Amino acid sequence: MSNIRGYRELRVYQNAFEAAMKIFELTKSFPPEEKYSMVDQMRRSSRSVCANLAEAWRKRRYSAHFVSKLSDCESEAEETRVWLEFALRCRYLPEKDFNELDTAYDLIIGQLVKMISEPEKWTIR
Repeated sequence: MSNIRGYRELRVYQNAFEAAMKIFELTKSFPPEEKYSMVDQMRRSSRSVCANLAEAWRKRRYSAHFVSKLSDCESEAEETRVWLEFALRCRYLPEKDFNELDTAYDLIIGQLVKMISEPEKWTIR
């Protein structure tokens, strides 16, 4: 898109960053025994969506590389949803927060799928 000069301007990046920060805040209250397992994995996968988006943005010259990095974003977003479900079932996460984040990641994945299906709108010619 010609009007967007950097990945930070992408709505999908902004949505993913906001969700990752919410996960960071919420996981501060998780039990200490989850620090190096669930908390670490949730934070890593949620942040990875943002990091892979930044990498994808730099790969816009090569459609296949761009799509590949976006596919990595999609996978990390879905992994985050699985960790959120575990957190809900373990009663570390209130249902309201789970629903908000699950909806957020549903939107993020939809945005990524749209970009993946139309790479020509994003790649540098």
